[in-house]
Amino acid sequence: MIRSLLKFAATLIVIAAAGVLLNPSPEKHRDTIRDELAARSEVAKLLQLGRVAAFFSEYHAFGVGSYTTVNDKVVSIGAFGMVFVRENAALKKAF
Repeated sequence: MIRSLLKFAATLIVIAAAGVLLNPSPEKHRDTIRDELAARSEVAKLLQLGRVAAFFSEYHAFGVGSYTTVNDKVVSIGAFGMVFVRENAALKKAF
């Protein structure tokens, strides 16, 4: 019983440490926002809206994860080295 509890605790510690070490940087968030918006719309690519959104984004980290906001709207969420950009509706409301 105690051995399995210790294994479980060790597993949680390893997962938490991996999350902290792999937390995406502000640059990774900004690059992903820029690339994702350019891929979603030719107009956004032409006007470089992704670059503008990335420039104005604010980075927030909470240990194992992170997110960026533009005008208090969440634009991207990241954890374990991956970044996901929310739908365009969030950016339309932000600008």
